[in-house]
Amino acid sequence: MSQDFVVLIPARLGSSRLPDKPLADIAGLPMVVRVARQAALSGARQVVVAADDARILDACVRHGVAAVLTRSDHPSGSDRLAEACDLLGMSDDTVVVNVQGDEPLIDPALVRAVAEELQRRNDCVMSTAAHTITSLDDFLNPNVVKVVTDRSGAALYFSRAPIAWWRDGMAQGRPAALPSPAPLRHIGVYGYRAGFLRRFPALEPAPLERTESLEQLRTLWHGERIAVHLSDHAPGPGVDTAEDLERVRRLLRDA
Repeated sequence: MSQDFVVLIPARLGSSRLPDKPLADIAGLPMVVRVARQAALSGARQVVVAADDARILDACVRHGVAAVLTRSDHPSGSDRLAEACDLLGMSDDTVVVNVQGDEPLIDPALVRAVAEELQRRNDCVMSTAAHTITSLDDFLNPNVVKVVTDRSGAALYFSRAPIAWWRDGMAQGRPAALPSPAPLRHIGVYGYRAGFLRRFPALEPAPLERTESLEQLRTLWHGERIAVHLSDHAPGPGVDTAEDLERVRRLLRDA
């Protein structure tokens, strides 16, 4: 499978839980630089940070990471990446993988697999990933997003609820075990064709998207398809809070 794909990393300086998060030091490097270097190991032909602030751009330039400065008022990362596609002059058929700027331990093989999943699926405009849930607490946790797929591996629905709903097992409110087949946890790495990524911000938000607070439901609501790569393991921890940041620092320090 061709490795002709691009990684775009949206990076926003403002964060209510962790201010200046992209610039947080992790083992001597700003987090966004570490994310970019990790993503580059996927074999992507280009890795570019889409920054909302000149300080992020400067940090990337100092460490040899390609970056573009986008508007600061984008409502979501996908809007920021749509602008980056235009700034970089990408053709509509370019496969773009969105790697979040707070994933310094992202598995390069996962990034590559998400790109390849979209390359092989001409019937899909997006791709993403999932892995088997092995914990009952995760299955019931609304902060763990679940996905169900059709027989071809395309997404049918994403939800914070425990899906598929196990009718018999959930009769008492909480099952004693996980259903079979095993439920799937969604991994928030996305592949797009650049043409669809450009169109996405202009699509009407879906009612279900608002209900679940899951932007990917907009794609399904508009009748488009999302291919799902099944990973055999969970991704490394991301960084949302100061506690997450210290955890990742320890992991890299002890590696």
